[in-house]
Amino acid sequence: MNKIENQKAWFFVLPVLLLVAFNAIVPLMTVVNYSIQETFGDNTFFWAGVMWFEDVLHSERFHAALGRQMIFTFSILAIEIPLGVAIALTMPRKGFWVPVCLVLMALPLLIPYNVVGAMWNIFALPDIGLLGRTLNAIGFDYNFTRQPGDAWFTLILMDVWHWTSLVVLLAYAGLVSIPDAYYQAAKIDGAKPFAIFRYIQLPKMKRVLTIAVLLRFMDSFMIYTEPFVLTGGGPGNSTTLLSIDLVKVALGQFDLGPAAAMSLIYFLIILLMSWVFYTVMMRNEAQ
Repeated sequence: MNKIENQKAWFFVLPVLLLVAFNAIVPLMTVVNYSIQETFGDNTFFWAGVMWFEDVLHSERFHAALGRQMIFTFSILAIEIPLGVAIALTMPRKGFWVPVCLVLMALPLLIPYNVVGAMWNIFALPDIGLLGRTLNAIGFDYNFTRQPGDAWFTLILMDVWHWTSLVVLLAYAGLVSIPDAYYQAAKIDGAKPFAIFRYIQLPKMKRVLTIAVLLRFMDSFMIYTEPFVLTGGGPGNSTTLLSIDLVKVALGQFDLGPAAAMSLIYFLIILLMSWVFYTVMMRNEAQ
């Protein structure tokens, strides 16, 4: 017996789809318009073609900001994904402590981005901050406002504190969805804990870890508020990530053409790398 598909449900989500499409397409078309034109004010535009794109791609400033962004993003992924999985493995599966652990894990995610930056700015101050005073008291010459290495350390530590919880919650959701039959079979076979993780838990977490990697990649690559509040891109330009540099070009210098071209290149890099991540992590899924 053939099932008759009912497509009427699309009428309920169609208004939302149209609204989202409108909110996305109109700003995108505005950015595209600025990226291929030049203006000298008075709402007068002149055709510029791909000139702005060429300027951005040949700019040492753009390459430097992109390099810093790559270092930050891949450092974040290398720390948060394994750490999140490790924490999820230690969390209880049953009992009173399950909701307690889940609430504690979710707390950092509830704090607004600007508040996170402000908290860590005060926390890491070398004179009055708990982190800064402690590190200096035990012998480290720590000052994130003057030393680029300390600024990077604080920036990465802040992001790890703020966003590892997301990886933990996703990994935990994957772990609790594994049927007990798998563990019983492994126990009968005498499998060691690492073998259980390698051949049961990790494959079953593949989909949620793919989501975690994609979410953390996109968010860390577009991060702006936290590093801007924490370091302002300094000291010097040492923590001027791509998003901060884009805002400086667009609003600080008011160079709308280069900023529009830079934002489109930025968007394409995120799109391409997200596709690469997804393809690599899911390449054996269909087998």
